[in-house]
Amino acid sequence: MKRYVIIGGDAAGMSAAMELVRNRDEENTVITTIEKGSIYSYAQCGLPYVIEGAIEHEDHLIARDVETFRNQYGIDARTNSEVTSIDCEEKVAYVQGEDTQETVAYDTLLIATGASPIVPDIPGKDLKGTHTLKTIPDLQNLQKELPDVSHITIVGGGYIGLELTEALVTQGFDICLIQRNEQVAPGMDHQLVEHLHEEARFHNVELRLSEQIEAVQGTTRVQSVKTDKGEIPTDLVVFATGIEPNTAFLSDCSISRSEQGAIYVNEYLQTNVPDVYAAGDCALQYHRLKEEADYVPLGTHANKQGRIAGMNMSEQLPLRRYEGMTGTSIFRFFNLDVAMTGLTKEEATAIGHDVETVLYTGSHIAGYFEEKKPIHLNLVYDRTSDQFLGAQIVGKGVDKRIDVAATALYSKLTCEDIENLDLAYAPPYNGVWDPLQQALRRRKR
Repeated sequence: MKRYVIIGGDAAGMSAAMELVRNRDEENTVITTIEKGSIYSYAQCGLPYVIEGAIEHEDHLIARDVETFRNQYGIDARTNSEVTSIDCEEKVAYVQGEDTQETVAYDTLLIATGASPIVPDIPGKDLKGTHTLKTIPDLQNLQKELPDVSHITIVGGGYIGLELTEALVTQGFDICLIQRNEQVAPGMDHQLVEHLHEEARFHNVELRLSEQIEAVQGTTRVQSVKTDKGEIPTDLVVFATGIEPNTAFLSDCSISRSEQGAIYVNEYLQTNVPDVYAAGDCALQYHRLKEEADYVPLGTHANKQGRIAGMNMSEQLPLRRYEGMTGTSIFRFFNLDVAMTGLTKEEATAIGHDVETVLYTGSHIAGYFEEKKPIHLNLVYDRTSDQFLGAQIVGKGVDKRIDVAATALYSKLTCEDIENLDLAYAPPYNGVWDPLQQALRRRKR
């Protein structure tokens, strides 16, 4: 009897589980999934859009409920069960249930425990009215309080902070966004990010840049936040200050982890311990341009890694390689679409490239249309080799261009190669030269 155990019931874990289901010998296989919460397979990235009202109910974010995994696919899908430690030599996981403790033996194990929000260790962080947004219960807890508040402070200007800002503004809340750096969307070119700052201010978001939160103040619930520059009266605080891998339970075993706690894996998603795999937000990903392990926790990576891990755990030969990522991401911020892929100028310089950039503003469709909108591009390349290295794009029509850029990076195309691509053209969709190609034609040689 082959015993597969998967820790984690979301993107990576259940992608792997379904591959095991497809390739199993039912009579000789047991698949056990262990989930700390009560909800399986939900779309975390959709949470802000429930608040916004674009998604009617949070249940619509659940791809398959736990009963489906149990009854239709024969998985021993456990809920409200936390793995507290692993004995890699004895090949057992120690599990704390609601009222029980037990050990679960495995032949092959996948760690897909994801990541959790980082909350600054400051006074008042646990007051009523302080929230994070990572799970459906987080969303439900936040929604319960929204009818009774008017001013909300969001701490953190990354993807989640910006998406949540948009969602709450559309629902009529007054928003203060605190960002400790001098700009939101850290890592984006400062000239491009100014369009986000302008968009935020246009929608009456109070931007507090280069400002650090020091305390949440109140008696039993939030009344204000204290920063290094003053005090802000507020009714509710949401921390969107990043995430960290859920791997603390591995501290007593020999599974290799980064300084931040993410698990090292090889191209087959195997850890350094035999018969133990890892995938998703708790694991590192191979960066194709940096040619080394990196931590870029995104749902696309989690699903790909989980699927490949499941294939390899099922011992179907040849083993499937995870070919790596280029860090492609996209989000909407009010009337702007924002996307990036590949290396920034600083990252490319750090690994030895002769870096040059080109900044270009064009139209997202043919320029003679009255409804044309600007599209702003910042492209990174190696001036010596002409290798294309990265793109950041803000405006309209961003999704089409960032996917071309990501494909070019995956395929290691040069800038000249991209100029020569046969891209779709019709006036309602493009100019005869795509903005990506127009930008690269202006590069220094």
